[in-house]
Amino acid sequence: MSKRVRTIAATAALAATVLTAAPASASASASADRGARLAWTNCPGAAAGLAQKCATVSVPLDYADPDGERITLAVSRVPAVKPAQRHGVLLIIPGGPGDGGLDRPTRIGSTLPPEVRDRFDLVSFDPRGVGASTPVTCGLAPEDLAADRLRPWPAPDGSISANIAIGHRFAEACARNGGQVLRSISTANEARDIDSIRRALGEHRISTWGTSYGTYAGAVHATMFARSTDRVVLDSNDDPDPSRVGRGWLAAFGPGAEDRFPDFERWAAAPGNPDRVADTPEEVRPLFLDLAARLDRTPLPWPGALPAELNGNVLRNTMLQGLYEDRRFPVLARLMLAGLGRRALPAPAVPTPQSEAVAQNHIAASAGTMCNDVAWPADEAAYARDVAADRAARPLTAGMPVNVMACAYWPFAPAEPAVRVTDRGPGNVLLAQNLRDAVTPYAGALKLKAAFGQRARMVTVDAGGHDVYRANGNACGDAAVTAFLITGNRPADDLFCPAG
Repeated sequence: MSKRVRTIAATAALAATVLTAAPASASASASADRGARLAWTNCPGAAAGLAQKCATVSVPLDYADPDGERITLAVSRVPAVKPAQRHGVLLIIPGGPGDGGLDRPTRIGSTLPPEVRDRFDLVSFDPRGVGASTPVTCGLAPEDLAADRLRPWPAPDGSISANIAIGHRFAEACARNGGQVLRSISTANEARDIDSIRRALGEHRISTWGTSYGTYAGAVHATMFARSTDRVVLDSNDDPDPSRVGRGWLAAFGPGAEDRFPDFERWAAAPGNPDRVADTPEEVRPLFLDLAARLDRTPLPWPGALPAELNGNVLRNTMLQGLYEDRRFPVLARLMLAGLGRRALPAPAVPTPQSEAVAQNHIAASAGTMCNDVAWPADEAAYARDVAADRAARPLTAGMPVNVMACAYWPFAPAEPAVRVTDRGPGNVLLAQNLRDAVTPYAGALKLKAAFGQRARMVTVDAGGHDVYRANGNACGDAAVTAFLITGNRPADDLFCPAG
């Protein structure tokens, strides 16, 4: 039988500081009976006296073999502020895939309205393979951690031969170093892990709040364990197409960047902006494309950076990162100004051994999810054709979203088909979505809404960027999600919230 797990950051030493909830010999069902006795203690690296505490939950490496080898999931909790008003648990599902969640009850909890904090224990977790949970790594070469290699940017001339070579190296390193935990990572197993956490907490039903990749994980959990769900909030939504999943999420960067870039254009040409790059919004796009092409031909030395130059793909990658939220716009604008010779290049971030370990963990866990959920095509000629067509149609992203990745050469076959999200289950799902999201575009959210049918309502906000609830200051969208969490009542129909 195959096995699976997930990844993200930190070291095994961190995992060792968290107490185990159930012995390794316990079955998954038996651990539910001990939910009330989870050993909550200080979280790894946290100061004493904080409200947030951590514990671990023991789960099967392979759910088909519940009495076999086990791994641990690190779980964190901040109790409801007013126990007399407590409704239950709100489990925050991390994104990524490959992101950790241990800090989220405190970090995200501080942004929530009192009405929510009063009623819910906030709980999150490091997914399998990630951080303080049983971790994974592929042990990639340091040069393959460079910003312009982690996404499959084609060469300046559109060639994908370097991407093919990187994909082979990546897959071979994961086969060599990933082990059974890497093989066990999948969205279906994350859904099973969430249900194991629910049972370990002693809850009959659990509310969930997933963002980004967490929306797909939350949707799969709400499909596989529909009757164990209470209130399901999915924020910044992935296309759930089970034939593509991660491959589709990568492809979404193309239309997503096109949807979102006009917001940056208006900001980058605004009078009074100290990082203004052009006089009018219409000038920003050609300026960006011309600069990227120039840097393709003649990169600027950037000592200390990885890679040690500002090239076209580093600029494009910064653009994608900058479109996540408005507050990142200055980073992109300043790099453009440096490339244009109007500013000095910013000081690069200096990697540390700890940051490299975190990156290795995150990348392995992310790849495990994207590659284990579904088999990717291996036809290199087809990838080359797709890249050429996409470069012409969407020059901002230069063919990257449809390029070849390590998943095309993945050494492990999917252990089971990807889960198809359906409309079977209670009508307890609320989707929240920005209109102009570069990462999880509106079109994908509509597909998730269609998959859920009448199980779901959707709140659409006329805003740009990634993340909706308590993230962009839209009072209408925030109020709709808050009301759902407090009352369990969704809007009667899908809701559109104007800007502001």
